[in-house]
Amino acid sequence: MRLPELETPRLVLEAGRMEANVARLKARLAALGVRLRPHVKTCKSFEVARLLMEAPTGPITVSTLKEAEQFLEHGVTDILYAVGIAPGKLDHVRALRDRGADLAIVVDSVEAAQAVAARGEGIPALIEIDCDGHRAGVKPGDAILADIAKALARGAQPRGVMTHAGGSYDCRSTGAIAALAERERAAVVESAAVLRAAGFDSPVVSVGSTPTATFAANLEGVTEVRAGVFVFHDLVMAGLGVCAVDDIALSVLATVIGHQREKGWIVTDAGWMAMSRDRGTGRQAVDQGYGLVCDEAGRVIGDLVVSDANQEHGIVSRRDAGPLDVSRYPVGTRLRILPNHACATGAQHDAYHVVRGGPEVLARWPRFGGW
Repeated sequence: MRLPELETPRLVLEAGRMEANVARLKARLAALGVRLRPHVKTCKSFEVARLLMEAPTGPITVSTLKEAEQFLEHGVTDILYAVGIAPGKLDHVRALRDRGADLAIVVDSVEAAQAVAARGEGIPALIEIDCDGHRAGVKPGDAILADIAKALARGAQPRGVMTHAGGSYDCRSTGAIAALAERERAAVVESAAVLRAAGFDSPVVSVGSTPTATFAANLEGVTEVRAGVFVFHDLVMAGLGVCAVDDIALSVLATVIGHQREKGWIVTDAGWMAMSRDRGTGRQAVDQGYGLVCDEAGRVIGDLVVSDANQEHGIVSRRDAGPLDVSRYPVGTRLRILPNHACATGAQHDAYHVVRGGPEVLARWPRFGGW
């Protein structure tokens, strides 16, 4: 099978770029002396995840229990469910642990810890730390950490602390990302110290985001780093300076289906159902619309972006809305669109069509969705 033979839209994965992205982050973290616990919410594919894990059993990070279930079926047992646990999901957690998963969960309140401990099943749990005001978590070093650990110890297993520097996605320079990486590290190291002082071991001290993993200068006291989007990268990461556009391994193959000549529009069959509605680059210095346009070989075309999108239609135009000779892109022309957010775009598709710098499709790797 070749790219020109695929019915569009289709998700394309450049294997060489992906492998280089993985090798780059693994080498960086090895030099800093920490293990990688890859976040498989980005790929949702065992074929991709096996390239990320240090062993066939893991470790991995998941954001849904369906991900845990799918990867357990492939023999992955070392799993962190890195979203605050809802009590109604504890039966599912228990079922996965009964099937052999060393599945750890996350809490950030005494109330949640009590719900986990009430099961009396020794479920391991990390306490989430809010390192940057981005979302959930306990303030670094807060005395409530000991109370949460005490509540867990009544029937569960306090295993340590974790945080996610989601604020790194809003940074405006690589220096700012590096500073946030140190803030992220300090937040969990301080919190682990509070737990230890209260008599609770903290064997896991976990941080994670692709930007901070890329620019952290010091990870002393940290035991593992969680990151996910690094495997593919995307336009938001490129806008942050985390990667180059040429590092982006994921794209959507689309076909030109029409034109609006007076508007300078090229119309494709890849709308937001193929690309997602993510407009993350809209807050960055360079707005990439719904995606950056490449030719079928994956080479960026001038200044063309998907400037607007309907459910099944993508509108390609110049970024500056200037005149465009649409006759250069006749109906049937194949284009590839680089995504703003690899996780969100990937979620629109059921498989990766794997290529290696050419038109030959070497494999079709299935991916899953849902919760």
